[in-house]
Order: sequence, then structure tokens, then C-alpha cells
Amino acid sequence: MKILITGSSGLIGSEVCLYFSQQGHVIHGIDNNQRAVFFGPQGDTSWRLKELRDAIPSFNHHDLDIRDRYKLLDLVKTIQPDAIVHAAAQPSHDKAASIPFDDFDVNAVGTINLLESARKWCTESPFVHMSTNKVYGDGPNDIKLIESEKRWDYDDPLYSNGIAESFTIDQCKHSIFGASKIAADIMVQEYGRYFEMTTCCLRGGCLTGPAHSGVELHGFLSYLIKCNLEGQTYKIFGYKGKQVRDNIHSEDVARFIDCFLQSPRSGEVYNLGGGKENSCSILEAFESCQEHSGKKQVYEYLEDNRIGDHICYYSDLSKINAHYPDFKIEHSLSDTIMQIVQAQAARV
Repeated sequence: MKILITGSSGLIGSEVCLYFSQQGHVIHGIDNNQRAVFFGPQGDTSWRLKELRDAIPSFNHHDLDIRDRYKLLDLVKTIQPDAIVHAAAQPSHDKAASIPFDDFDVNAVGTINLLESARKWCTESPFVHMSTNKVYGDGPNDIKLIESEKRWDYDDPLYSNGIAESFTIDQCKHSIFGASKIAADIMVQEYGRYFEMTTCCLRGGCLTGPAHSGVELHGFLSYLIKCNLEGQTYKIFGYKGKQVRDNIHSEDVARFIDCFLQSPRSGEVYNLGGGKENSCSILEAFESCQEHSGKKQVYEYLEDNRIGDHICYYSDLSKINAHYPDFKIEHSLSDTIMQIVQAQAARV
């Protein structure tokens, strides 16, 4: 099987490349190292491309910008892949406000460029889109919350398992990033329903793992651990540092994508995160990181929270478990943090 993966040098894209290459599939990756443009040297992913080339001798790398509609159409026509995994994005909630044209062109226009390429040249091929939980905006902040010593949590039995796919995306503040990702998300659903293609949107929580090039504006655990290991000051933005995120290892994301490709559906949406079991607040993440690194976390607290940020968010995995009962999350939060600590320590 030929699999085309955009954002192939990024966290999810590179994990998917490795996962499916190990199964004997032919891998075509699209990546133009745009993270280095967005975030500077800290965001550079060229090191990951080198790892992919070393690990996958037959890896087919395409240095192409998904905003270039005609080159993308030509490439998909040439490859005619059996599956597409779309992981390329401008990924920062904060950065988007300063580069709204770039953000929308990459996230929304780049997605429709890829969708239309697929419809023209490989309409039967499953299409997996890495969306985001930011499509729900700050709507989850309206849920009744309870405050404990180190975290916020839902104080409403309706959300005891987290946020489900039925949660509204309307009448709330999303951030510019969230809005561009909604546009892409809805279009992926529409191509599935209108053109009867097999597509799905994976609304990720905090996607993480040892291959993440985390920066302050994107990459919660990866950047937090980088600060810990290097003795840098980590900035907490509001909510007393008790804001909660669910975290899922990139390999578990790849495993779910495999489940979908084996049994694809049309126009589906899944909240893909670690669930409540793998959630943590910033304060709790500090503690876990310190346990694995042996170093004290240096941080400062800023009263103002990020615009449109979630106070508490973790994914309700009920729909995923119902549609794909064989899928199970294998990496615990503690195991994931340990892997990131070890990987970053080795790169320092």
C-alpha cells in the first residue's frame, strides 16, 4: 500500500511514517520544514527528516508546500496513494493571531487543496485529517467546574468521561487557529458526505511523544520538559496552573489511524486524546517531570490566561471505543513523560 503523509517530519507525521513503513508499506512524505519558519530554530524538524531517511531507506520525501495547489495536484496524480494522512498544519493557538493569512492558508486552504487532489486522483482512498480540540473553542469553560489543590475538573455528571463529539462548536471564542482548523474540519466532513469519500477528522487533545520539537507556543509536555532539563523558566498563563489537558502518545495516534484505514467510514469525527486517565494539570506535569528528570522545574506565573484557552479538557473516548473496540491506548502518561525526558536528555 502507498501512503501519502503530509507534515511527515512533524510529531504525528513522522510517527505515522515509521509505523506504516514497519508494516511494509511504501511511504511518501510531504514536508517543507515550515515549523522553522513559524517558530525559528527551535521548531526546525530537519533532524527528524534525517532520522526518517536513516530508518526508512526507501522513504520518499517531497519538499512541497501544501498551499501550492497545482504542485500538490500533480504529486497526488503521480503517486495515486492508497491512503492519505494529513498531519501538516500551522499548529499554534497563539502564533496564529500574528500570522492570520499564513494560518488560514496552511490549515484551511492547504486542506482543501489535498482533499480536491484526493477526489480527482484517488477518491477511493481513505483520508485521515489531524484536526484539534480547539474546534470547540472556549465552550468547555462554560461547564461547571470544581477546583482541587492541583487541578480543575468537571463538576457535571454529563461530562464525567470528558468532551464528546456532540459538544457544540458554535457561539464561543476559538482563537484564529481554532477557526482555521474548523474550516478544514468541516470541509473534510463535507467531502466525505457530499462526494461519498471515506474521511475522518481526529480532534486531538495534546498530541505528544519523544519526537516532538516543542516550543513555547506549541507542544505542552515537550516544551515543559525541555525547560525542565535546560533550567529555563516555564511560563504559566493563568488559571493558577491548574488547567487540565489530556495527553496521547504519537504512537497511539498512529495505531488508531491504522484501525481507521482498515475499516474506514465516511465523514466521521473522533475526539482522540488520552482521556481522563491520561490527563494532567500543569502543576501535576511539573511533579511528574521532576520525578523522571530529577531536576526542579523553574517557572513563573502570569495572571492573564491565553485567549480562548481551555480551563479543563479531556476527551470522551466512548465513540472511538464503540466504533473501534480493538483500539486501546498503550502508553500511560507517566511512560510518555519518561520517554520524552530520555529522548530530550539524549539530544542535549
